[in-house]
Amino acid sequence: MLKLKALIFDFDGLILDTETPEVDVWQAIYREHGHELPVDEWAKTVGGYGISTFDAATHLSGLTGLDPAPLRARYRTDADRLIHAKPIQPGVTNLLASARDHGVGLAVASSSTHSWVDTHLERLNLISYFDHIICQEDVPPGRTKPNPDLFLKALARLGVEKDAAVVFEDSPNGVKAARAAGVFVVAVPNPLTKKLGVSGADLTVDSLAELTLDALRVSLSRRIAPQ
Repeated sequence: MLKLKALIFDFDGLILDTETPEVDVWQAIYREHGHELPVDEWAKTVGGYGISTFDAATHLSGLTGLDPAPLRARYRTDADRLIHAKPIQPGVTNLLASARDHGVGLAVASSSTHSWVDTHLERLNLISYFDHIICQEDVPPGRTKPNPDLFLKALARLGVEKDAAVVFEDSPNGVKAARAAGVFVVAVPNPLTKKLGVSGADLTVDSLAELTLDALRVSLSRRIAPQ
């Protein structure tokens, strides 16, 4: 059976559901001012950048004449409070521990910044599991997801070929990026990204708790087997 050498994790929405609180907060702020957040536009920014320049504070400011700075500050405060109350997504810690015990390399590949991802991973006591953390600053401007650069960088840092790795993603942008990198991708949609429709993955599950390393090896072998 094919040797599985690396697991590459998205962060937002996959390890920690930061995405649902953020859209919930913006929806609440918009409704306070008599408007609805254009979720379709917001969705284009989930899991990556470059697809849309939509900024919720600027957009609401244009509708209401309000200063966007206090709107953005209110959003960040309220969203952070909700995010800090969120637990690690189911199955994440067990899968990380199993990978470490079996000598499987581990990386994060996120369109967010190191200041965001590293801080949360430290707070959640997960940072020590990962051999490499690849973030927005580690690829050229405009080359985060849905471009493949983050995953290609993770493979290079881990020193593994694309056929020996598995990516875990929750968003359409993330799945597109993994596919573009040629890596087997498992989609694990969260409550927000389920509404967006996450398609194109090699495997889709409701939770990482459904997966084991052996099951991933089998799925990976089937994907690359000669037809």
